[in-house]
Amino acid sequence: MTSIPHVEVVAAVLMSRDAQHFVLACRPEGKAYAGYWEFPGGKIEAGESPRQALARELREELGIRVTEASPWLCRDFDYPHAHVHIRFWRVTTWEGEIGVSAPLEHSAVCWLNTNGPCKLAPMLPANLPILKALALPARMGITRAAQNGVRAELERLEKALRQGLRFIQIREHDLPVARQQGFIRAVMEMAASENALVVLNEDGSGIAAELARLIGAHGIHLTSRALAQSAKRPNFPWVGASCHNAAELAQAEALELDYALLGPVLPTPSHPEHPGLGWEVFAQLLENTRLPVFAIGGQGVNTLKTAQDLGAHGVAVVRGLKTEDGGQ
Repeated sequence: MTSIPHVEVVAAVLMSRDAQHFVLACRPEGKAYAGYWEFPGGKIEAGESPRQALARELREELGIRVTEASPWLCRDFDYPHAHVHIRFWRVTTWEGEIGVSAPLEHSAVCWLNTNGPCKLAPMLPANLPILKALALPARMGITRAAQNGVRAELERLEKALRQGLRFIQIREHDLPVARQQGFIRAVMEMAASENALVVLNEDGSGIAAELARLIGAHGIHLTSRALAQSAKRPNFPWVGASCHNAAELAQAEALELDYALLGPVLPTPSHPEHPGLGWEVFAQLLENTRLPVFAIGGQGVNTLKTAQDLGAHGVAVVRGLKTEDGGQ
């Protein structure tokens, strides 16, 4: 029996400066899967690093020179001809114009909204999960109404939403359930006006999941304990989990969750004695991750680029909700 070859591939997710739009390209006649839409890219050649292969493929296929890119997600897919391991990179700046600086190898390219439905078809199947990941904002804010007071926390969130925050995790187990309900409803109302995602922190008791269904939150976020107890993915549009090591990341991937928080990466005011994973270990854990991962622990706007350069989707913050640079 002939074994199926293993192929290493890079794919580029070209993003607009405001992170609100991305590029898909249509495979030309004469190539396998002609007419299918994909993220541009190709095979990693012998002696090339993934970053070098990315630069070469985009120069050859789109006629642009990459100037800023960061690793993002990995996916595996079995096609009839090969097992393909795809390394997706986010490309945020480049020189030249697509299809203008040099001839375009694809039959067409199209800019799409990260938050809108993709109506292009057919799509290469390995690329489908990436479309949902693109809708995740790069910053998550985690609430602390029990510490700050409900009114003060709502004011803090309202300001952060005005400044560009688009992803909120409500983590309020210390509030009585009745007060939680009122707080969640108020946050949902504010978030709706900004099209922001809201998930409730579920500790395994089932209370947050019940409140999410009752009030209409977008999903739930599992604590590491709730993650360990889960045999299947909870039935919500958005589900994430808190992870601290490779085993917990693997469990989140096995459940096909939408994202994970990984940390603490750096020391935090609440646990200054804990040194955290550190950026080196954090990067190692992300090397082949299939999920968008947010760095947590000592994070803020000033650490976002560092986290993304190492392969993170973004950062999750508890105290520092400021988003002076706006956008996602």
